[in-house]
Amino acid sequence: MKKYENKTPEEVIKLVTIEIIERAIKLGNKKGREIFISKTSGGAGTNINTLNPNTEEGKINLENFLTPVRRHYTFSGLGSPEEKGSINWRVLNLPFGRRTMLVFKVAVSFLMKGTPLKNKLYRSMGIHVGKGAEIMQLVWLDHFRPELIFIGENTLMGAFTRLTVHAYEGSGKFRYGIIEIGNNCKIGAGTGMGPIKIEDNVRTLPGATLSPYFSTIKNGSIVGWNPPNLKETT
Repeated sequence: MKKYENKTPEEVIKLVTIEIIERAIKLGNKKGREIFISKTSGGAGTNINTLNPNTEEGKINLENFLTPVRRHYTFSGLGSPEEKGSINWRVLNLPFGRRTMLVFKVAVSFLMKGTPLKNKLYRSMGIHVGKGAEIMQLVWLDHFRPELIFIGENTLMGAFTRLTVHAYEGSGKFRYGIIEIGNNCKIGAGTGMGPIKIEDNVRTLPGATLSPYFSTIKNGSIVGWNPPNLKETT
């Protein structure tokens, strides 16, 4: 996705959030629902109708809400699946066409070896893959909003690693955030993570679960075991 290229993680999540807010306003008005967005996972949130970028007041409110930009946001008020007038959180997130294409590309990438062709496929999905990165077979990169995934240069992603940028919490509530992995990292096979910032030269041992234990892992750290221990080498 070219509109997400050459942008910082903060710039990308701002774009994504505005896109979801615009879809939420449209779908919420159609279904007669009040939808809220929060800067935290448990906050009451702000009514998205007050953040409408197509009105002067809403544009100002939206800019204030997104200053400073957070690394994660939560939407609520969509209703449970069996509730009348509920809104499917997947539909709110992305149009059908892009969702379908992403599912297909993820299925193909899942079985590909760590080659430059695979990196090109990931970049076509919107994932930010640094030069020289290697992503092994059976790595699962979340297709919810792949543009929220940043993988640094010369970083190795071991087989069965799972990167998840979103979490559905039931009753019409979901949150999403940035996964940022630095340069020269070695992510061991089977590592699992949600939104997180991993600095350069980090190594995770096989099977480590990083989120929600950590939000940031510092340069040169080694992470392993469940629950994980952290050893800083600098």
